[in-house]
Amino acid sequence: MGQKKPNHNGPHNDRKWHVYEIIGLVIVVLSLILLFLAPNTLSELFDTIIQEVKPIVIDTFLLSEVGIAIIVSVIVGRMLERFGFTDGLIRIFVPIMKALKINPSVIIPSSYNILGDINAAGKIAGPILVKANATKAEQKIAVATMIQSPQSFATFVLGIIALSIFGIRVFPLVLLTIFAPLIVVPWILSKSLYRDTRKVDLVELPRFTPNTRIMNTIFSSAKEGTELLLLTIIPAVAVVFFFIGALTYFGIWGPIEANLGSVLTALSIEPGTGIVSILAAPTLAVAQLADVAANVDPRLIVGSFVLANSGLPLSVIFGQVPVTWAETTDLNEREVLGAAVIGMIIRIITACIIGYALTPFLVVS
Repeated sequence: MGQKKPNHNGPHNDRKWHVYEIIGLVIVVLSLILLFLAPNTLSELFDTIIQEVKPIVIDTFLLSEVGIAIIVSVIVGRMLERFGFTDGLIRIFVPIMKALKINPSVIIPSSYNILGDINAAGKIAGPILVKANATKAEQKIAVATMIQSPQSFATFVLGIIALSIFGIRVFPLVLLTIFAPLIVVPWILSKSLYRDTRKVDLVELPRFTPNTRIMNTIFSSAKEGTELLLLTIIPAVAVVFFFIGALTYFGIWGPIEANLGSVLTALSIEPGTGIVSILAAPTLAVAQLADVAANVDPRLIVGSFVLANSGLPLSVIFGQVPVTWAETTDLNEREVLGAAVIGMIIRIITACIIGYALTPFLVVS
């Protein structure tokens, strides 16, 4: 006897609609309507997105000093690591962090951040935290603390030049906004959000200076920096500015940008350079800060300096940092992003407090 063939025509055999099938069908219908009524709409959308992505990806990261700076920063960071920079820092901070009952390795990313680049900091310091047996809470503290530091040495130097032009005392401001957070932020977070920390003696920590040959360190770090630029940073930046381009096309981004400027002014941050820090590059922002009109309120200059000397722009916070740190630590991308956002909130609050409360004491009379 032959087998009875299953009946696929019955109603009980109909496949149920999935939510994405419904969304996909709506997109198909809308696309056909647009092609019939306004055939240039899709091409204009893509052109707007490309015009937003291209200046950042091509002009900023591939054809300017920024891309080269990232590669060089990885080389510098690896060379510092090879010559004992990490072990030297640990020696300095062990007594302080021991008193706070926090693994001293949490300050390593911030140090590499200031001297190199935020992406290099994650690539180099992430494995150091794991090697030092830092808890997941301490790794989150490290990310949030790193966001308090300038993401390149060039940002720090150009910012100091701008401050001197406006007659603002540099030393106390740098002390309060660059160095104090290395201790204050870990302490605050260890007492509030990330409490799983522990006191670590120096003898419990391994040595962090690698034994690789000097020339191998140089060439492998150059390769590592290039891979970081091309395979991590540029894709992350492209995604962020893809959405900015889409919002621009639909007329949403203009009002967002205008409202952002008003919010920054209220937070004691110069709006023009503040927006550049948030969306493009803090280094470019502090370079423009020196050209701001001399009659601008000094508190806006101070606030803008504090904001620029951080882990911005947003493409770094929402793209590069989560990807880099998820690859090199015990954290996943969501956990890294949460810690980075908390660090950015702390930085904005710092800029506001310093701008309003301390600027009168920082301006040279």
